[in-house]
Amino acid sequence: MAKGNNQKLKLLYLAKILLEETDDEHGISMPGIISRLAEADITADRKTLYSDIEELRKFGIDVIGEQREKSFLYYIGSRDFELPELKLLVDSVQAAKFITEKKSHALIKKLEKLASTYEAKQLQRQVLISGRVKTMNESIYYNVDKIHTAINANSQIRFQYFQWNVDKEQELRHNGEWYHVSPWYLIWDDEYYYLVAYDDRSKILKHYRLDKMLRITLTGKEREGKELLSNSDVAAYSKSLFGMFGGDRVAVTLEAENRFAGILIDRFGKEIFITKVDDGHFRTVVDVVPSELFISWIMSFGDGIRIVAPDSVVESVRQLLSVLEKTYLG
Repeated sequence: MAKGNNQKLKLLYLAKILLEETDDEHGISMPGIISRLAEADITADRKTLYSDIEELRKFGIDVIGEQREKSFLYYIGSRDFELPELKLLVDSVQAAKFITEKKSHALIKKLEKLASTYEAKQLQRQVLISGRVKTMNESIYYNVDKIHTAINANSQIRFQYFQWNVDKEQELRHNGEWYHVSPWYLIWDDEYYYLVAYDDRSKILKHYRLDKMLRITLTGKEREGKELLSNSDVAAYSKSLFGMFGGDRVAVTLEAENRFAGILIDRFGKEIFITKVDDGHFRTVVDVVPSELFISWIMSFGDGIRIVAPDSVVESVRQLLSVLEKTYLG
């Protein structure tokens, strides 16, 4: 019997058929495998296919054969990623603000290839859940890779930084001036990626939102600021930058109703020390940059959480309230 032109590819096509067209709920019979291979101009018989399937098992592909009703079917059992894991990854990609809508769909399409065609349809339904505001900067995906490359190469980088104007156009900050920094860490905060880097000119750590960085290039110059980082708790640094607004960190004393304990622990961690004030209230001290965003966040809880110290931050609260009163009450 004449053999097809693609006979040398038989084992690869067999693996492709099983991986793409079968799963725990969907199997394929031996006649079905022979028919599918014939579509690729590959002839096969039961005897050689039994041997081929065994070779796939030796290679590590979990091919299972079992009797189902009147047919003996073959299917893929365990995979590198199970369907619940893929759904979790799809949800994470879809929810991430720093990944554009276009890139989200491209990544999800790649994740679908890790499942059977039947399971991939369930992942496609997950995509329709999308309603999140996504970044408009397509380069974020590559910015992450470039910064990791720079960190691994111990190289400084340069880049331009932008902001959106009222016309929804990118507007370079500082008239397009190049930023020169030593990249050290990437931080995930409030659903955005930030770069923590050492600025040689100001001799301090600064942070930059990755989706606002443009034209990142490695300079080849050795990174600086390692001594500063060795004396810094990066986790504490990121926690203190509420909403990633810069400034000096301050120990702020908060007094709150007991029902808000969970909210403060979620935000600042279980390490915060809680002192009972009375049966309904407690106090805690958090190390933060007391930006307007932080103060506004505290104010959003009404009288449930209030800042009691230091006086400088309490005064900042009064000033913000005064501005709001003039703005809205005249």
